[in-house]
Amino acid sequence: MKVLFKNARILTMLDQNIIEGDLLVIDTRIAYIGKDSSVFAPFDRIVECNGNLLMPGLKNAHAHSAMVFLKNKPTNVNLQDWLFKYVFPREAKLIPTDIYHLNKVAYLEYVRLGITACFDHYFFPLEGAKAAEEFGMRTLLLGTPDPGKVLIENLVRNYHYFNDKKDGLVTYTVGFHAEYTADVALLEDTKKTISKIKCPFYTHISETKKEVEECFERHQMTPLKFLYEEGLFQNGGGGFHCIHLTDEEVQICKDNHLNIISCPGSNLYLGSGVAPLAKYLANGINVSLGTDGPASNESLSMFREMQLAASENQTIPAFEILKMATVNAAHAMNMLNADVLAVGKYADIILYDLSHINSKESNDIINSIVYKGNDNNVKLTMINGKILYENGRYYLNESVDKINEMAEEISRRIENEL
Repeated sequence: MKVLFKNARILTMLDQNIIEGDLLVIDTRIAYIGKDSSVFAPFDRIVECNGNLLMPGLKNAHAHSAMVFLKNKPTNVNLQDWLFKYVFPREAKLIPTDIYHLNKVAYLEYVRLGITACFDHYFFPLEGAKAAEEFGMRTLLLGTPDPGKVLIENLVRNYHYFNDKKDGLVTYTVGFHAEYTADVALLEDTKKTISKIKCPFYTHISETKKEVEECFERHQMTPLKFLYEEGLFQNGGGGFHCIHLTDEEVQICKDNHLNIISCPGSNLYLGSGVAPLAKYLANGINVSLGTDGPASNESLSMFREMQLAASENQTIPAFEILKMATVNAAHAMNMLNADVLAVGKYADIILYDLSHINSKESNDIINSIVYKGNDNNVKLTMINGKILYENGRYYLNESVDKINEMAEEISRRIENEL
């Protein structure tokens, strides 16, 4: 399949420059960027861009996609009360196939909002993998040991099954929810797993001050330092949120090339605090952005996350914020072939409407995307060389109505079972 994007402005994210020309996709990869695409004719399809912007797709580097069934629920609740009194009792009612159906509802939003990849951390990840492969969503899944239920051997098998595939949409790594929900058996099984397959480790870290204080009471160490001392970061990885890190922990992140994934919208919703992203960047740490679960955000928009990150960290240039939602996020997820627009990279591309922007200057365009970006400006989303969304229309193998109906049935069933 040869798809030509013609007469575009192209922001490769290799740097801040915006070039004018064409971009050719052959099958799953970018094959050409330049002004003389005619030599590659004929094409299966030509997309006339009319001077609008092609750029790498946004990446949601921390998601609990299936939590769409918990949207529009309690507000003004702190994290621990929200989790233990509201979320966990409902999550206990989930069955594996629920994840398969619920994830697809989130994917509908992702592609409409220009998101071409997500780092999904939730129950029954194999059901998430099935949904992602059927839908066409590039996904990194987080597998978690469950002593006596999910064996180390299962995680090892899953890791190799997904990661050994050539050009697979789904990849796999290992982690768990958080230090405060991990008992000794889970810690030991996780360490054994990551040692066996040499994979990075990810978890929620220092999301609230209470979490930090209680961890110190248990272990006389703060969460990231405790997990580091336990050997969980022996192969790298990183943490979600990381709002309340000590200077020592920042140095651990720097020295061990750990990733920090910030979720400004969720942190604001739950009153957890503001992560000092400028400090992390100044220490050479790879910082990316995620929405967290839709239940603690009410939005899956990465444009909103960029706007919040920029407003909370006003010394960070707009291009660096945009990198957090694209390049940096891809690197945090080890999606090194889906980070920028370049020949040989995966064709994970969005077409962004520039008709409302009067300037052609790259700085003005980047500033507009970061500070004023609107989900409605996404005209087209392509993942792995396949157009999944274009001008309000989805190109899927199943009905959008059916996807939404299944999710509504699941939500009703869970509420009735409480």
